Amino acid sequence: MKFITILGSTASGKTSLAIKMAKNFNGEIVNADSKILYRYLDIGTDKPLKSKKETLRFRSGQTVKRKKDEEYIVEGILHHLTDILEPDEEFSIAQYQKIASITIKDIQKRGKIPFLVGGSPLYIESVIYNYKIPKITPDKRLRDKLSKKSLDNLVKTLKKINPENFQFVDLKNKRRVIRAIEISLNKEKSLRKTNARKLSKNILVLGIKKDREELYKKINDRVDNMIKKGLVSEVKKIIKKYGKEAPALFGIGYRQIIQYLEGKILLDQAIELIKRDSRRFAKRQLTWFKRDKNIKWIESSAEARLLIENFLKS
Repeated sequence: MKFITILGSTASGKTSLAIKMAKNFNGEIVNADSKILYRYLDIGTDKPLKSKKETLRFRSGQTVKRKKDEEYIVEGILHHLTDILEPDEEFSIAQYQKIASITIKDIQKRGKIPFLVGGSPLYIESVIYNYKIPKITPDKRLRDKLSKKSLDNLVKTLKKINPENFQFVDLKNKRRVIRAIEISLNKEKSLRKTNARKLSKNILVLGIKKDREELYKKINDRVDNMIKKGLVSEVKKIIKKYGKEAPALFGIGYRQIIQYLEGKILLDQAIELIKRDSRRFAKRQLTWFKRDKNIKWIESSAEARLLIENFLKS
């Protein structure tokens, strides 16, 4: 059965395009952005605002132990894997792959078209290429040894042993860098290299192409808007309930505001760092995606509509 993937860099317009296409083709959206999985990370992720709450027909709790779920509906379109985690919960690629695959099959069984939408490369690829993700048992001895090293040394080690996946590890989070090294040393040098990358004929992958200057301006404007909407207050509330070490807060936009709240930098500096790091992240996303020859790059919703129509007819 068929499904469609819409991917692109941060601030490229993935969500708005996906909502438009889901309306046109009787679809539902499956989130593939690691930060949108988390509750309360609304302003800093530019999460689309839900329009109403209802009891969820498909319970993500089959994979993730949580409290009662609610549907997340935006402009009449059901969004899955949005607000399914508390900020202090860890979530792996393997967990994401499992729950996203179950969700996609559930949508298909109900006669609708799944739209996998986001910008987290490994999340997306784990689903569309059905990666076999090895289960790595935590190595306490190795972790203890690595924990004695500085973060800078750990980052250099990770870059040396796993340069491909290196760019999408949170390099400010020592715990995650150590975990990435642990996984890499267990022969998972690269998920891309250890898995076949043949795309099923039942999957269409669309990538949003944007002029770089236009994209960077949009990123800068979006960050300014986040500050006006109350990003600082959002971070304060999450810290108050979950602490500043919560896994969800290590993302771009949140860690810089935490630095400001700790008095390490001024607010203007935090804003500029968010803009700079967001631009750099967008560049890394595009570099990663452009290696994939299965992606059909589009510049307009009209192009997307035509490709989807032809795909669903074939």
